[in-house]
Amino acid sequence: MLNKAQLADFRTELTNRKKELEAHFEDNDHFQLPRSLSDSTRELSVYDNHPADIGTELFEREKDIALDEHSRFELQDIDTALEAIQNGTYGICKICKKEIPVERLEAVPTTLFCVKDSQDQHVSRDRPIEESVLAPPFGRFDMDVKDENVAHDSEDSWQEVAQYGTSESPSDFANPPEDYGDMYVESQENIGYVEDYENFAAADITGEKMEIYPSTEHENYEEVLDAENLMTPFGDLPAAEKEPYTKKD
Repeated sequence: MLNKAQLADFRTELTNRKKELEAHFEDNDHFQLPRSLSDSTRELSVYDNHPADIGTELFEREKDIALDEHSRFELQDIDTALEAIQNGTYGICKICKKEIPVERLEAVPTTLFCVKDSQDQHVSRDRPIEESVLAPPFGRFDMDVKDENVAHDSEDSWQEVAQYGTSESPSDFANPPEDYGDMYVESQENIGYVEDYENFAAADITGEKMEIYPSTEHENYEEVLDAENLMTPFGDLPAAEKEPYTKKD
């Protein structure tokens, strides 16, 4: 048990800290934390300022408010500890009812718990319910898992919606697209198929009897290969694999 001298020392330390915090809150009226950002920066409007400058002001305001909130919590803990000293329960863990080591009280004078039962030792595993639908962005639908559908999945659905506009701008891309309608991630990716030749090539279930269906995509594909003098995008095939295909009119 703590003796009278130890209790007096802790009471003095807690009381002095309480006075410091109360003085801090009185000075906060000077910083005008409760007032709006425009008032505290003495600006008539924030719209004509650079976003980075306003971001800095906002960050500093958020930091000051967070520190202020931390100090208010500390003041509450101090009042609770002083009340425990008054009631004769200071130095006794509220959970296990065992004595709190003096070394811990010297490090954290406001504590009412031992290390084992400290609230900081209990990490909540509860997650916001919104996470069940917000993350991850793709791969959460039945069509992405059950049937392994690669023709049209949830990512393709996002791309179709993104065609109507997003918050992206040319400054968000290393190589900005020429069309504003393509201002979204992977806008050039094929929708509904993987390889370009899937637009005009067909084969049976065994992969044989390939047929080519004439189309604009086929002509563009051949022009690209002819310009590079290649048989396929990944190079020429060995002689044994050079089998003719039939063109279907």
